[in-house]
Amino acid sequence: MFTEFFILLPTERAIARHEVREIEQRHTMDGSRDSSLDESDDVIIIYNRVPKTASTSFTNIAYDLCVKNRFHVLHINTTKNNPVMSLQDQVRFVKNVTSWREMKPGFYHGHVAFLDFTKFGVKRKPIYINVIRDPIERLVSYYYFLRFGDDYRPGLRRRKQGDKKTFDECMSTGGPDCAAEKLWLQIPFFCGHSSECWNVGSRWALDQAKYNLVNEYLLVGVTEELEDFIMMLEAALPRFFRGATELYRTGKKSHLRKTTEKKPPTKESITKLQQSEIWKMENEFYEFALEQFQFVRAHAVREKDGELYLLAQNFFYEKIYPKIN
Repeated sequence: MFTEFFILLPTERAIARHEVREIEQRHTMDGSRDSSLDESDDVIIIYNRVPKTASTSFTNIAYDLCVKNRFHVLHINTTKNNPVMSLQDQVRFVKNVTSWREMKPGFYHGHVAFLDFTKFGVKRKPIYINVIRDPIERLVSYYYFLRFGDDYRPGLRRRKQGDKKTFDECMSTGGPDCAAEKLWLQIPFFCGHSSECWNVGSRWALDQAKYNLVNEYLLVGVTEELEDFIMMLEAALPRFFRGATELYRTGKKSHLRKTTEKKPPTKESITKLQQSEIWKMENEFYEFALEQFQFVRAHAVREKDGELYLLAQNFFYEKIYPKIN
């Protein structure tokens, strides 16, 4: 059964409970779930999305495919988008994700830092995926998003609405929203829930983020090469992403969310940010992720006439003993 693991407004909580009851009742009435799950259905994907990395564009694909491919999509709605859960919420979340049979197979997404499920004694960990972006481009996009919003929900009032100052003007006056410290986000999202992860400029956090990216994530793409990321996910996880590449190329929602009034920063602003140690560390992590993604892609696809093609299965079994009579 479902356990609430975040603090929601009363109206949001009521809607969430109603949606959950409807789904659980539907599974009970149609008898589609027994006490055990097929192995292909006992799968959970967690996309702990970093803000302003094309995460909405990618998540929309999951929502568009969930009915056709028969899986559930759930948004992890944390209070004030706080990426760090309390210890008790961590326990609740892990319990929900691993034992909530009615929601399997499931695709969970939200602005939440990496959470190591092995700490809680679970037998089967979820599959983590993510996308990251050039750190300065991400910061600039977020700066204008807070002021002007985007074309996804153009009428929604944003936190900094009314502030018409450009990113360059913010840089010239030393404003807090464009400070180098604001770059420190992708590293802690991958580092996780340890206090040192959120210590701005921590070398330990950078090393831990790299370790988690390689060892805990099935695939980490980059915003600049999102289509390739989707293509590789479709090949690796067709249970969820069958049809995703074509949908991204032709679907109406693929490039839906675009930040409004965004002005590219000047070379002077970029150079100033690049002089900070924080940028150097965030950029090191981005370059590390990009190199890893390109390495994985190089062993998964081939290019022909400007198009990428997935490689067919390149292994087989032989010399199988003992022989069966």
